[in-house]
Amino acid sequence: MEIKLWRSILCPYELAVQELILKFTHMAEEYRANDQYSPIESVSGRVKSITSILEKMQRKDIPMEKMEEDVEDIAGVRIICQFEEDIEAVAQIIKRRSDMSIKSEKDYLKHIKESGYRSYHLIIYYTVETIFGPKKLQAEIQIRTMAMNFWATIEHSLQYKYKGDMPPHVTDRLINAADAIISLDREMSLVRSEIIDAQNSSQMQSNIVQDILLCIENLYKVATQREVMKIQDEFLRVFNTKDLMQLERFHRQLDIIAEGYHAQAVR
Repeated sequence: MEIKLWRSILCPYELAVQELILKFTHMAEEYRANDQYSPIESVSGRVKSITSILEKMQRKDIPMEKMEEDVEDIAGVRIICQFEEDIEAVAQIIKRRSDMSIKSEKDYLKHIKESGYRSYHLIIYYTVETIFGPKKLQAEIQIRTMAMNFWATIEHSLQYKYKGDMPPHVTDRLINAADAIISLDREMSLVRSEIIDAQNSSQMQSNIVQDILLCIENLYKVATQREVMKIQDEFLRVFNTKDLMQLERFHRQLDIIAEGYHAQAVR
């Protein structure tokens, strides 16, 4: 196949990966903007290299004309969660979306691979708009915790080094490490509610501070510099107390003050 033709085939998959990363990243940001815990911690993606595609086709005896149908992971997106419980939440979010549909799923959490690999895989159908019109293609979404991803990254590197013929002592070490990852995820789940409460409080404080600073910036247009500086000093005093309730109270009072100044300005 000509290089030019490969580029033409892979271009829509690159667009799909970019769009999916943007959508899932924005979803996480939307949770946080609304002072809610996001089950999505981070998102990354890639389009499979030509070499990897060819190797997979050779390994699975896939003919060239069946490549886009049988190589399901040309486009790949990885969603990282903090806790194992979040994986199911993310999977349900994807299943409810109208812009993608599920072709198949593989639960390597309930059915752990012999190597110790754990993750949740979805193959989806996703449509992108190209210069030739809409193109429906497949993409693989992997959902796993940060701990699972650490293990999987190391395991992938070792598989690449040993070309699938890993020495027994390395295999044993990986299996032991996989068991340790399971224990780590379980321990984190036991304190999940405390961690989420702490993160939500931190995110709420960040959102309130942003609103306050924007409000103070707008006050420069309707109030004197002396008045704004007085408000700013009070904000810094409240902020330094590290008391979220005081910060919320100051936020409400500032809204009332700002409304008063704006009402005077339109008279």
